[in-house]
Amino acid sequence: MKRRMIGLAATALAVGLVLTGCAGSNNSGGGNLHPLTIGMPDGPQSNNSNPFVTTSSAAILGYTYLIYEPLAQWNPTLPAKDPTPWLAKEWKWNSDFTELTVTPREGVKWSDGKDFTAADIAYTFNLLKSTPAFNTDALPIESADSSDKTATIKFTTSQFLNQTKVLQKYIVPEHIWSKISDPTKDTNQKPVGTGPYALKSWTQQVITFSPNNTYWGGKPPVPSIQFTSYTDNNAQTAALLSGQSQWSYVFIPDIDNTYVKKSPTNNAYLPTGLGIDALFLNTAKAPFDNVAMRQAANMVIDRNAVHVQGYSGFKGLVDTVTGLPSPAGDAFTAPDYKGKKATVDIDGAKKVLTDAGYTYQGSNLIDPSGKPVTVTFQDPAGWSDYLASLQIMADNLSKIGVKATVETPTVDAWTSAVASGDFQATLHWTNTGATPWDIYSDTMDGTQLKPLGQAASWNFGRFKSDEATKALADYATTTDEDQRKQDMYTLEKIMVEQVPVIPMAAGPIGAEFSTKYWTGFPTAKDPYAVPQPTQPSLSQVVMHLKPVSGK
Repeated sequence: MKRRMIGLAATALAVGLVLTGCAGSNNSGGGNLHPLTIGMPDGPQSNNSNPFVTTSSAAILGYTYLIYEPLAQWNPTLPAKDPTPWLAKEWKWNSDFTELTVTPREGVKWSDGKDFTAADIAYTFNLLKSTPAFNTDALPIESADSSDKTATIKFTTSQFLNQTKVLQKYIVPEHIWSKISDPTKDTNQKPVGTGPYALKSWTQQVITFSPNNTYWGGKPPVPSIQFTSYTDNNAQTAALLSGQSQWSYVFIPDIDNTYVKKSPTNNAYLPTGLGIDALFLNTAKAPFDNVAMRQAANMVIDRNAVHVQGYSGFKGLVDTVTGLPSPAGDAFTAPDYKGKKATVDIDGAKKVLTDAGYTYQGSNLIDPSGKPVTVTFQDPAGWSDYLASLQIMADNLSKIGVKATVETPTVDAWTSAVASGDFQATLHWTNTGATPWDIYSDTMDGTQLKPLGQAASWNFGRFKSDEATKALADYATTTDEDQRKQDMYTLEKIMVEQVPVIPMAAGPIGAEFSTKYWTGFPTAKDPYAVPQPTQPSLSQVVMHLKPVSGK
């Protein structure tokens, strides 16, 4: 839901929390270097730095990752690239990915001076196992043990698809957390971590961090890092434009003209991972129970218009025939589909329909049973980017004789309708993973297939394909790399030929940032990490920054 909220334009201008004593001033304790100011449009926060509680300020604003660090850093915008060792010096999976052996990095200390050890790794995973609320990825942890030099985590099922989720778990100190009577309620207001920064002060106006001078990765370059939570998207955007906030991730319509071109030091880098927005088609109901209708719709929807007008250019255009975002999905694309794009072909779409028994009465499309073809699109009222996109799609379908309308139910009504299959077409998102498996599982997995009227968690379009279900299952469990490739190619072929959904856009894992005072942020030319300040790569990015001379 947070992802959706970030993706929506705010409807009213509100005054954000004022970040005092920052813009245009020097840091009192750090020489002439300007502090790094990070903002997010998440409204009032409470003083809670528990990294495991998803509603804590640490989790919402992202400063968890200045304090606590993962075993490895993984870049979801370059998913085929191996993770970078971080708190783990090295790691090794067994042959069926049910056991992970981790060798911790040497010379790492907690910010209170205690040594970081393999026991801390084992403790953290046992904490996740014993506290389901903390185990947000539902990892099937069987046990975690440690010796002097390694930690071993065992799982009840193969974690091939979850390798990066396991390695990106941040580690907490056993000597602190083992003494907390109820970790789910503790607000952790004096956090101890291995990260490059330590919490200095917490107020509603600004949360301030100072360098951890014993950091294993070297001297932190920024003298002070300050977080502010602004009231909404408009307030956050105003803070970016004024220079009050230097780094954020917020939806900005027409971002080039609204933000980037306003200053030579304003930048936006919005790379995508392996998660998409797609038009989910109800394959258990007319008109999309007919594959020809799905193919024709896929051929007439103008993805570029949706990208430019519907999403205001904010989300990445997905125009590959496989539905895989580029470049994140390029390494997984079958040779037959490399470089192939989905283009508008109205005449071709009409031929697909007439070859399948559709006819025309004037300009109206008539299905093989003699009924006019109509389509109702729906997404919640207020989701302006989605609704603008649906209106474009409705106009596109009119070019092949389909009368299409857009409905705007409440969020609750829409959520219920999508789950139960009470819709014809809706714009929805998929999960993001280290491989395209999540995209294809969410849209065509038979293990998630539910009859109309019963609530589904995914495969909302009720797409049924035994071939797809088998390929998904094989991909998740086989240890044969060649077999995995063939399974993935099978899934791509099904997407191209049977069109269970129509891929539209890729949600960015991006950021807006200023290089007035600090440079070294990830860019398209140097995509060394995810640029979004709420991601595990936060410490990696901060340690990469360099001050602008004289600033």
